[in-house]
Amino acid sequence: MAKDTTAGNSQATSVLLSSTFAFTICFAVWMMFAVLGIPIKKQLDLSETQFGLLAAMPVLTGSLVRVPLGIWTDRYGGRIVLFILMLSTVIPIWLMSYATAYWQFLVLALFVGLAGGSFSVGTPYVARWFPKSRQGFAMGVFGAGNSGSALTKFVAPALIASAGGAWVIVPKVYAVAMLVTAVLFWFLSASNPAHLVKQSGSFGEQLKMLRDPRVWRYCQYYSVVFGGYVGLALWMTKYYIGEYGFDLKLAALLAACFSLPGGVLRAIGGWVSDKYGAYKTTWWVMWVCWIAFFLLSYPQTQFTILTVEGPRTFHIGLNATLFTVLLFVVGIAMAIGKASVFKFISDEFPTNIGAVSGVVGLAGGLGGFILPIMFGALLDLTGIRSSAFMLLYGTVCVSLVWMHFSFRPESVAEGQRALASRAA
Repeated sequence: MAKDTTAGNSQATSVLLSSTFAFTICFAVWMMFAVLGIPIKKQLDLSETQFGLLAAMPVLTGSLVRVPLGIWTDRYGGRIVLFILMLSTVIPIWLMSYATAYWQFLVLALFVGLAGGSFSVGTPYVARWFPKSRQGFAMGVFGAGNSGSALTKFVAPALIASAGGAWVIVPKVYAVAMLVTAVLFWFLSASNPAHLVKQSGSFGEQLKMLRDPRVWRYCQYYSVVFGGYVGLALWMTKYYIGEYGFDLKLAALLAACFSLPGGVLRAIGGWVSDKYGAYKTTWWVMWVCWIAFFLLSYPQTQFTILTVEGPRTFHIGLNATLFTVLLFVVGIAMAIGKASVFKFISDEFPTNIGAVSGVVGLAGGLGGFILPIMFGALLDLTGIRSSAFMLLYGTVCVSLVWMHFSFRPESVAEGQRALASRAA
């Protein structure tokens, strides 16, 4: 019996590691316009809003496919679904290197974006290989594949530099990497028929959980911690170039100070959520983000005061070091928050993890799609780069208010039930 248990643990570990690696590569591909979009913007002379749309286009597809992919994972298993998903992106990624017109980039980006749907496949696939007490940690380890965003910021600029500034090398390398990853995943992962959820209903019947207010609540939280993460991961390289005048390589490196902890530390978020509970963890995450976004929102400001000695000019604004430190803190908070939201799901929807995680992932992904476009539009309208953080500050305010009024009645009701049981 001990031998069987050891074999089962070994297989679960293999599934977790191979799935995490596959998700890392998928996420790197999904986020490649964070770097690739900058030379394309210059080549096509795009506006800030057009750049935001291009960067966000893969996020749209990756978000929209999350619900059906989550349901298919429940029905058919994560191994086959994730393998086919990765293979389906190889050709569109390769063709990206031959695109010349803006509309061609947009269309191909939609197909490349399928890679982003890998999250709603891997989450239920990995979770079912572990007991409930360790699911938060397991999903956190898998979610650390978000660090693929940082991987792109390290690899893509180096590839462009090695090719003499030719960005077309990036899609070709990424296409080969995706193909190799798909093959490795197939041979290193496994299937377990006991993990399949037998469901005879239609997609519409599977989506009845949308009537549950808890699902909408978690959608909003995830649109902040994951949507905000994706939006900033796509936007920060360009932000550093515009705000502080850095070159592409240094800007991407500093932007990775946000992307890397925002991905890697998700495993710690899973452990914290298992230990302290999803609600308490998410609550503190939102407060940390609220404070950080308030500070990051303040634009570079110069003002003059008339004194008895004459006019004196002052400057208020974050320098690159303080900005990066605050961004690093936000990355850590969002990493923990992404894991804590999915701990809510595994605790409250154990038989529908795939479907519910697909819906919540869709909301988070749509947030990641809309935010870069809004960042660009706000910059075009106001000329203030920190307006991106003003927008994020507002979304966190909504989450804090919603959490306060949603969980307070539940806490009161739980306390009343406890008192009644003691009296009895």
